[in-house]
Amino acid sequence: MIPYCIAQIGPPEIELQSINGVIKVKVSPPEAKMWINPLNFKYNLIIWENSSIDEFRSLSIFPTDIIDDLVPDTTYCLKVQATIPLDLKEGLFSPIRCVKTTHKVNDLVCATNVSIFALNMKFHLQWNNQYKQHVSYNVQYLMGYLKKLHDDYSVKWLSVPRCENITDTQCNFSSIITATSGFYYLRVQTMNEYNKSCLSDEVKVDPLITNEIGPPDVKLDISDVLLHIQISPPGGSESDFMRDHYELSYRILYWKNSSDKEEEIKMKEIKQTIGTVSDLTPSTLYCVKVQAFSELYNKSSHYSKEECIKTPGDKILPLIILATFVTALIAVCLVATALVFALYQAYNKIKYVFFPSCQPPLNIEHFGGQLFSSPYLPTTEELIENCSIIETIITEEVNQIDFKDYKHSKQSSRDSGNYSNDDDNNSGSKVSGEMVEKEIV
Repeated sequence: MIPYCIAQIGPPEIELQSINGVIKVKVSPPEAKMWINPLNFKYNLIIWENSSIDEFRSLSIFPTDIIDDLVPDTTYCLKVQATIPLDLKEGLFSPIRCVKTTHKVNDLVCATNVSIFALNMKFHLQWNNQYKQHVSYNVQYLMGYLKKLHDDYSVKWLSVPRCENITDTQCNFSSIITATSGFYYLRVQTMNEYNKSCLSDEVKVDPLITNEIGPPDVKLDISDVLLHIQISPPGGSESDFMRDHYELSYRILYWKNSSDKEEEIKMKEIKQTIGTVSDLTPSTLYCVKVQAFSELYNKSSHYSKEECIKTPGDKILPLIILATFVTALIAVCLVATALVFALYQAYNKIKYVFFPSCQPPLNIEHFGGQLFSSPYLPTTEELIENCSIIETIITEEVNQIDFKDYKHSKQSSRDSGNYSNDDDNNSGSKVSGEMVEKEIV
């Protein structure tokens, strides 16, 4: 025998309190030493109007809970059952208890339509104001696990930072979401100038379930034959949190943006943040939009903003143009090289003809009275008058020379045949002789 397996869960004890149009229920766990952890108990409540036993509703409640949405001045009966879901154990129902509801008396109209808007782990509480006079609001929250305890949690509500004594009808409570495994409860307290207050209905926040996924950011790039799609997870600064907790995947839609005809939209799903699309048509505009989704939480975002990019043109024409350009460049280089070589050779020939680097020997430079400035081109023969200057020193001895001796020496020089080779030398000698005679005379 295993006592835990064959033991029957007994009925819990309940306490009821009717206050301000609602019923407050407090449940005590079944008394037995074998039920080691009373927190393992879950409680099911069945409630109905005493006048109509056939119409009842079943609720899952905490050890201390409030039953609302009741008709005033009406008697309600209820019973509670304790269960242990992990062991598939169901206990006995408690004895039936009945209580009559009261009217809800409050001079101050409470905040209504309290709702939560959460996107990419940014949480906002919103509500409506039906009170025409000046009022202020305090937003309060309660950690969810406190409701599982059998203690009174009514004094454990805390105020949301920066949402105290506000006049606006919304509040950002992202700062209190410090864990994703638990849940929270929020409510709005309305206060007027006479310090009268009214509490709104509570709303439950389970962060990963309440939160919605926003669209991702998309960037496109084109390589040779591939379209690269770079995806930024939704959430901005919370993108790592979103990616890790939701295990995001991405649904890519892409198509050819053509005005001529309606193109087929193709779809591709990936788990990475980088995707590629192949088989692209050259010189074509492609458009892409991406949706993030989580299979684990059955959530999906809206599609991202449509992004478009044009693929490059066919590469055959650029290759032909490049080959033509290279061929023309080589031909120009060859022609330029040949032209430079020809000019260089012509320059050397001209320099050799008109400006020779070597001169003819001195013994042939004046041969035949002709100046050889160039070995190839003859120059016009010029008659050059060759003169000889005979210096005569007039001394006392010259005066004593006999004029006869002078004539004699002159005659002797004529007979010796020592004359100049040309007529200019003869004329020069005659002039010199006449000058000597004049000097002697």
